[in-house]
Amino acid sequence: MVRQVICALDTGNLDEAIATVRKLSPWVNTFKIGHGLTLPNGLSCIDKLQDAGAERVFLDLKFHDIPNSVGLAVREAARHNVWMMTLHLTGGPAMLSAAVEQADAFSAEKRPLLVGVSVLTSLDQATLTEHLGVNRTIEEHMVKLSKDAIDLQLDGVVCSAFEIKPIRDAIGKHGIIVTPGIRLSGPTHDQKRVGTPHQAIADGADYLVIGRALTDADEPEAVLAEIGLE
Repeated sequence: MVRQVICALDTGNLDEAIATVRKLSPWVNTFKIGHGLTLPNGLSCIDKLQDAGAERVFLDLKFHDIPNSVGLAVREAARHNVWMMTLHLTGGPAMLSAAVEQADAFSAEKRPLLVGVSVLTSLDQATLTEHLGVNRTIEEHMVKLSKDAIDLQLDGVVCSAFEIKPIRDAIGKHGIIVTPGIRLSGPTHDQKRVGTPHQAIADGADYLVIGRALTDADEPEAVLAEIGLE
């Protein structure tokens, strides 16, 4: 079982997602879902994926709202035994603290991990500066928000392969790092900041999110062997 790999279920079709979990669960125990699956199927899709063999579900909805609304969202997701969920760090300290408070209300066995998103992997420097008005570099902005997240008791952050080292240096061993945009080979699709699995782990990532390379593979065990993680 490869525990460092999170398989992204990028589909809105629940039957397809369930079939993928059944196919991959002998080798991967963690699956990421987002708006595409939860909006048409509701949070009950989490329970169905767990029944199909998803030991851990990573709910990637990037909560970003007023503190009370985000607190309620965290509580409802945790009731479905979500293993990990995402929050937008730009929501501010009060929002993040509300999320932590709700997560902490659950027992240690059921408490979800909260990880913060600062700059999406689809964004580049020009977009961050010219369109969003942020006058830091991507790296500087992500390091600042990541340090703030750990200080506010989040469990970790999400970052691309490009920012793993500086963020790990900034937060030390106090938080986990989840890295999407991992590619073995082939096109990068809509992501601009991508990297390889071996380099990401070497730089300090704890978990790697891999999608099409696994879900489209005829022999997923061969793909995981190529990645070479435990």
